[in-house]
Amino acid sequence: MPTSVLLQHAREALLLSIAVALPILVVAAVVGLIVAALQAASQVQDATISHLPRVIAVTAALALLAPWMGKEVASFAERMFLSVATERAPR
Repeated sequence: MPTSVLLQHAREALLLSIAVALPILVVAAVVGLIVAALQAASQVQDATISHLPRVIAVTAALALLAPWMGKEVASFAERMFLSVATERAPR
């Protein structure tokens, strides 16, 4: 397999990992900012309070986005297997 094809596949894999992880990271960041603002307003500065809402929000986001994430990863894997199979096919 040519190096350019391998680099293209690696680039696609990195972009896919960013695309799959970014929505979860955004949810965690937004909930963290909201909780931090509420803690600053109420002057409650307990570090453990901010973890529970973030864990719940990330779990809910994972539950909602898991089908899409799985479909994207499976589609990528299928494309990679087909690419390898066609590259190694006898000519």
